[in-house]
Amino acid sequence: MFRRKIYRQLQQWKDTRAGKTALLLEGQRRVGKSTVVEEFARNSYKSYIIIDFSTCSGEICNLFNDLSDLDYFFLQLQLLTNVHLEKRNSVIIFDEVQLFPLARQAIKSLVRDHRYDYIETGSLISIKKNVKDILIPSEEQRLYMYPMDFEEFLWAIGDTMTVPMLELLFNKQKPTGDGAHRQIMRKLRLYMLIGGMPQAVATYLQENNFEDVDRVKRDILQLYEDDFYKIDPAGRLSQLFDAIPAQLNRNTARYTVSSVIPTMRPSNSLHLITQLLDSRTVLTAYHISQPSAEMASYKDLNRFKLFLSDTGLFTTLMFKNKSFTDNDIYRKLLSDKLSANLGYLFENLVAQMLCTNGYELYYHTFTSKEKSSAYEIDFLLTHGNKVTPIEVKSSNYLRHSSLDAFAEKYSAQIDNKYVLSTKDFRQEKDIHLLPIYMTPFI
Repeated sequence: MFRRKIYRQLQQWKDTRAGKTALLLEGQRRVGKSTVVEEFARNSYKSYIIIDFSTCSGEICNLFNDLSDLDYFFLQLQLLTNVHLEKRNSVIIFDEVQLFPLARQAIKSLVRDHRYDYIETGSLISIKKNVKDILIPSEEQRLYMYPMDFEEFLWAIGDTMTVPMLELLFNKQKPTGDGAHRQIMRKLRLYMLIGGMPQAVATYLQENNFEDVDRVKRDILQLYEDDFYKIDPAGRLSQLFDAIPAQLNRNTARYTVSSVIPTMRPSNSLHLITQLLDSRTVLTAYHISQPSAEMASYKDLNRFKLFLSDTGLFTTLMFKNKSFTDNDIYRKLLSDKLSANLGYLFENLVAQMLCTNGYELYYHTFTSKEKSSAYEIDFLLTHGNKVTPIEVKSSNYLRHSSLDAFAEKYSAQIDNKYVLSTKDFRQEKDIHLLPIYMTPFI
């Protein structure tokens, strides 16, 4: 098992809640939820039971039809699983709980009983068919699990020193240095190619072959496509998902639904976008009309951009309809010869890093009356009562006209200003030009 940061959050839940709530761990499929939860159960409890609702027997499922006698329920569960449960020292895991909503509804009674702890894992948790006709328990504490971030990826390849060193340099506002910068950028580009899905990382470590890694990622993308067709047999969800790289490549100020599905407009596609977000496979950045600390109040639900929650999958989706041998992005990205028109790959990486760090994604477009120019700030964050604008650059050309115009228009509302690029740190007046790998410290 790979070292994952969410393990600490599982331990914190156990220590602070002490069985007063169940834990619901959400995340896209194949992100490693079941693995980390079982490892946690093995290390933190005397015994545990895993009920995988994708494979469990009808006998176990039938137990949830009647919870009026919990003594009988637990006795039967122990007999069927051959696991002895100890009061306040055992955990029961409901894996893929979205497949059996009745078990999720049972959480209310089980938590109130307080004999054992409960962890639920699932994806597509909020899809309508998965919550239909059940009472959603208020006794759930939710955690979201993302793909392995850059630091977790570095841990997997045996590097535990880089990120602490980078955080120190960020706090001191110092450059990394030419040699170290080149080395870290190479590792970052490797991460962009492989991504943070544990199966892809494990395949790279075992095979040291990008074609094998790409095959794993294509299998995961196909799994998502199959899920989308179950939710929307018309195939619209799959179309919207597949079009994400092309939409970002257009360099327009929004995801244009009508260019993907001509019969649809943003206003009548919100339910499909919501279902995509529920799958946790995508991230969304909403346009805001007014940069402020209350950005959520100014977001436009009909104007947004979509990113993939894993940049490694994004890299493969860009060339989904070509065979691996025709996909030279691996060679170009690893050797730092990526053309400027593939800069949206770096934008996806920054979106992933910001989301993993708990930020909601917003962007802003505006015009200048004096120059009749259109400007766009790629990402806007809030820090206190101020906003932090971010521009992402993939090339060596570090002109930042949008950031300059934004600073002139909204000077009183700005905290720090950042340009993220492939170059090492430097300060340009009041603008911080950071290497992309320092994004998590913003």
